[in-house]
Amino acid sequence: MKINKFVKTKKQDSTRAGFGRGLVEIAKKNKAIVALTADLSESTKLLEFQRLYPERYFDVGVAEQNLAGVAAGLALAGKIPFMTSYAVFSPGRNWDQIRVSIAYNRANVKIISTHAGLNVGPDGATHQALEDIALMRVLPHMTVVVPADAEQARQATIAIARHQGPVYLRLTRSNTPIITDPKARFTIGQAQVLLIGTDVTLIACGPLVYQTLVAAEQLKRHHISATVINCHTIKPLDSKTILSAVKKTKAVVTIEEHQRAGGLGSAIAEVLASHYPTPQEFVAVEDTFGESGQAEELLDKYGLTVEHIIQATLSVIKRK
Repeated sequence: MKINKFVKTKKQDSTRAGFGRGLVEIAKKNKAIVALTADLSESTKLLEFQRLYPERYFDVGVAEQNLAGVAAGLALAGKIPFMTSYAVFSPGRNWDQIRVSIAYNRANVKIISTHAGLNVGPDGATHQALEDIALMRVLPHMTVVVPADAEQARQATIAIARHQGPVYLRLTRSNTPIITDPKARFTIGQAQVLLIGTDVTLIACGPLVYQTLVAAEQLKRHHISATVINCHTIKPLDSKTILSAVKKTKAVVTIEEHQRAGGLGSAIAEVLASHYPTPQEFVAVEDTFGESGQAEELLDKYGLTVEHIIQATLSVIKRK
């Protein structure tokens, strides 16, 4: 397995901000790119795109179902639309339109959903999308990408613009540590091995990749050597890299800011069940809605911290 370099800095930013920068960068090179929003241009980081390319910017108002329909029409007319909203509204409110108008037609629409997970904090349960990966990865023809940090979100935005077909890009609101090397190569469907160990494989997506790296370092105190994989693409899943790692460690922990059912952990479990049954523990939200609170408090309450990753690792190793 090839190790992907990661950086150790104190810089933080949100993945939605990385998307905004990436979109402006790629739009300079490709005039077919257009951006749409449902009255959330500031929250979804489209203000700079709107300023630079007003003729390529569309605000459909508070109408997420219409957002998907307009995006599909633009795609079928030859444009590359990036439709943006909160994840609880898109795909939460417009899943039928995404399914029929976009996925069924293989329309070249990029579905950009911000404010996913618990990290929206005080906005509470109604705005904390914890089911969206499950909703999107089940759709035929849909690619699902969950970048680890702002820099990877920038890279992913550029990559999905060049990808033919519908894509779901899951982004977060809060600033989180940046670990991605700006010179790193982002390839859709290719997981990144950040550390190689011998005792357990830790597979994470989104900003929890950082917590997973911290946990791997602390696990050394328990004399546990961990492989850490940033599985930024949930669909198509990089089964080859995952199986290669798991066959060496024979134990897996999956880490995600999403419901346990239907997300990254489920996708990994499906691969293992078919090809290499292995003890697995899940660090995820356990069949419940979120609530209002600070992001750090919520991650702790719902079992998504470094300590929870360590405890899950100790548990799975006992099952080997």
